[in-house]
Amino acid sequence: MPIYQPAEDSYLLSQILKEQIPKLLEQNTNLNFLEIGAGSGIHLETARQSKVKEQNIFSCDINQNAVEHCKSLGFNCVNSDLFQNIKGKFNIIIFNPPYLPDDKREPCDSKLATTGGKTGCEIINRFLKQAKNYLKQNGKIFLVVSNLTKNINFLDYQKKEVGCEKLFFEQLCVWELRI
Repeated sequence: MPIYQPAEDSYLLSQILKEQIPKLLEQNTNLNFLEIGAGSGIHLETARQSKVKEQNIFSCDINQNAVEHCKSLGFNCVNSDLFQNIKGKFNIIIFNPPYLPDDKREPCDSKLATTGGKTGCEIINRFLKQAKNYLKQNGKIFLVVSNLTKNINFLDYQKKEVGCEKLFFEQLCVWELRI
């Protein structure tokens, strides 16, 4: 299975992380960072370059090829469907999820990385239900969503839009979520 390569959504999240991580490190130099769906490792590299301690950077992916790739870059990465194989709590949890609604025309080999279910929200909603159990007090989640994604249930999270980018067919936004 191919590894999800960085695209507009990845670059937007990376830019937000470059702005946000230094602010968070000012408050806590021992941040624990978790990426769900590590893919190519671009955000793990951003965390490392932003001075998150390497031993505090964790990640997972449902795609074993992505897990092996991130391990080859020196990152702690495990095979996991969302939080299935994750232990502990984190100050920062990031997720650039599959968020597009199901499109019958999309090839099967790319659907795992791009399609979030019938309306695009199903994987995001599973993530949001589970994430609060892994977030430290005062922790933050950074989540990428598309305006094409319908029916996201943000539960009781406090949410703030921290960045958006308009593309020719959709608008991508990064949300900062807190409990």
